[in-house]
Amino acid sequence: MTAYTATAYDVTPEDAITAIQGHSGPILLDLDETLYLRNSTEDFIDSVHPRLPALLLMRMLDIVKPWRWTGGEVTRDVWRVRLLLLCFPWVRKHWRDRVGELAKDFANLRLMEALSLRAGTTDATAINRPIVATTGFQEIVTPLVVALGMPQDQIIASRLWHFADRRNGKLRRVIDVLGEDAVNDSLVVTDSADDLDLLDASTRPLRAVWPEARYHRALSDVYLPGQYLTLIKRPNERYIWRGIVQEDFAFWVLSSIALAALPLLHVIGLAFLLLSFWTIYERGYVDNDLIAARYEKDPKLSAAFAGSSVATPTWQPWLWAIASGAIAIVLLRWPQAPLATDYLTWMLVLLVLHGWYLLYNRLDKGTRIWMFAGLQFARSAAFVAIVPVTPMGAGALAAHTLARWVPYYIYRLGGKDWPKTSFYLVRLLFFLILALLLGMTQGYASVLTGTALALLVWNIYRARKELAAMLKTVKRLDRG
Repeated sequence: MTAYTATAYDVTPEDAITAIQGHSGPILLDLDETLYLRNSTEDFIDSVHPRLPALLLMRMLDIVKPWRWTGGEVTRDVWRVRLLLLCFPWVRKHWRDRVGELAKDFANLRLMEALSLRAGTTDATAINRPIVATTGFQEIVTPLVVALGMPQDQIIASRLWHFADRRNGKLRRVIDVLGEDAVNDSLVVTDSADDLDLLDASTRPLRAVWPEARYHRALSDVYLPGQYLTLIKRPNERYIWRGIVQEDFAFWVLSSIALAALPLLHVIGLAFLLLSFWTIYERGYVDNDLIAARYEKDPKLSAAFAGSSVATPTWQPWLWAIASGAIAIVLLRWPQAPLATDYLTWMLVLLVLHGWYLLYNRLDKGTRIWMFAGLQFARSAAFVAIVPVTPMGAGALAAHTLARWVPYYIYRLGGKDWPKTSFYLVRLLFFLILALLLGMTQGYASVLTGTALALLVWNIYRARKELAAMLKTVKRLDRG
């Protein structure tokens, strides 16, 4: 689904219907969100079972982005559908079983009626018959178009096993099938600004957006941790990788791995513990947005909040959190058996986190300043309830917490927008101060360790750009 873009060919649906009824030549009709009021590719993917593995597969593709090597975003659906058919070949049957009901529920009845009335006044056996021209895939759209009551020999669609059809676009595909003269003589009806070249090539170009059309993202009713964070709370930011893995998780690992008997299992265990923690933390984000939308006069919500659908069930996150937390504890305690108190301790951490976030969301903004520190402490150090850390590791976690809290403090004191602070540089400064204090009070042997060196190197690496920018501005007042 793309944002609305105005074109020179925009008309109302009523104008499009009038033009169709008065046109005596060939008609090229778009399918998705025009003749069919949804997206055929998304609905095809949405027909797959089992749904959770399919969603995981789709998210894996979104991370790898193999379409980067085959022509860009326009070939994304080729990869998605091909891989789905490879891993879930029975989806073809599910789709065929489903298209009848979909056609009944989402046919563009106004457009279908106009085509039906026109068929009674024109030569229905000649080229004047409407042709469905779509970037959707032939084997997906054919049963759907037939279910809509259109002949399957009047379909021009992308071939699933040819990247070129998506790369070259709809116009090239239509010309290959019909020829340029047929395109020039055709009345083109589409909702998509992506068809601008096809509209330009037609003598009767019409772009009508149908208010009944709805974009339904495939598998949007399937819960998966991280979906809300990625698609709604922080869309297009790669926040899981940049803000969680490279920040929170890196500090979890660096502050504790020196005490691990089995480093590899330790890292894997921490990854499962991170999943457990963030599954519940993400629920706090969901609740935060819902409370803001309901009670705040000027809520800070992403544009995706109103336009995207993501499953946010109440209890499934807890099942994920409990299961991944249990796996984490087993791995972190291996080869010894975990104690019952380990599971109870982690469960208590999750319950306190959830309760703290619910309370935070319902308190005034002035009080939130202090509550926010608790949330950042949880992000930085919740794992310490299960995993021991070194003294310098504890100092690094404290620096990480404080550096996250300071910008929020400034923001709540008077800013309308999040302040542009040098986060990494501030964190490095806090780390050095705490390291110096620890060395002075506990002896420098506690500071001169491999853990301290690793944390120092990581802090400097993350702060390298801010540190370089700061050094460029340094000036001596006693020298002209």
